[in-house]
Amino acid sequence: MATTLAIQDLNSVLSGLEDMDSSLLLYNQLKAAEPFFLLAGPNVIESEDHIMRMANHIKTVASKVGLPLVFKSSFDKANRTSSKSFRGPGMIEGLKILEKVKIAYDIPIVTDVHETVQLKRAYGQICEDFGKPGDSGSLSNAAIFCEAVGRVADIIQIPAFLCRQTDLLVAAAKTGKIINIKKGQFCAPSVMVNSAEKIRLAGNPNVMVCERGTMFGYNDLIVDPRNLEWMRETNCPVVADITHSLQQPAGKKLDDGGVASGGLRELIPCIARTAVAVGVDGIFMEVHDDPLNAPVDGPTQWPLRHLEELLEELVAIARVSRGKQPFNINLTPFRD
Repeated sequence: MATTLAIQDLNSVLSGLEDMDSSLLLYNQLKAAEPFFLLAGPNVIESEDHIMRMANHIKTVASKVGLPLVFKSSFDKANRTSSKSFRGPGMIEGLKILEKVKIAYDIPIVTDVHETVQLKRAYGQICEDFGKPGDSGSLSNAAIFCEAVGRVADIIQIPAFLCRQTDLLVAAAKTGKIINIKKGQFCAPSVMVNSAEKIRLAGNPNVMVCERGTMFGYNDLIVDPRNLEWMRETNCPVVADITHSLQQPAGKKLDDGGVASGGLRELIPCIARTAVAVGVDGIFMEVHDDPLNAPVDGPTQWPLRHLEELLEELVAIARVSRGKQPFNINLTPFRD
């Protein structure tokens, strides 16, 4: 019995080391990407058929324009404006679908963790479904959730609202996966230095930070390009979210008297051009084949039919920009 447990422990350690090696390899590939890497996909999993079709089309476009792709979609949108809004298929079913995408199209996956509290039986179900033994008995709820997601996702994304939540950040870090932290709409860029450091102090050097706009009044966001430069102080890749940054939170009145998030889709190219000119390492964008009927964040999802056109322009801008190179300013007195 003791020998069996020892072998299981050793296999668990070896599996963890393999995951860390693969995460480091992907992280280094993304850091070295020229002119930038792409995190893209529909906001939420609507169905297996839809997500597979979207992954196929987006991979084809990314390959054509020469950008490394990490496919993005969410299994549960826990922070919807209304309790009546569509949230997705949930963790267990959603992760099964994302794993199918990963295998079918050989692309890495990024998805977000919205909750620090999940039922322990969900973790056990994930272990059973994906053939990996696990014991949730000694884990915190945050660790259970992140460990389950990390069995499929290559990048775990921390939503902006949760960018300072230490327990969630640490639990995510301990999966060994790459962690993408979105800057809170209420945060100065300097806050991200501390958030990134929480990941590193938990033993995970594979972290990136993402700008997604700053609150400007009650129902609007602005994008301050200075943040893209100041966030370099985190000493990790900087990503620009060019779609969520154009949300108008709870700014759309509904016929039934409720509210939903609106958005300024027509300005996505403007923000995207700015970001790549500044020299970001990665672009995050949500893409949909029918944005007017998308169940989540339709006003800020970019139309799939225009994805190639926009990316070609962004690549062209990025290749002529010197945004990734610091400007050497000489302040000595000028002499004729």
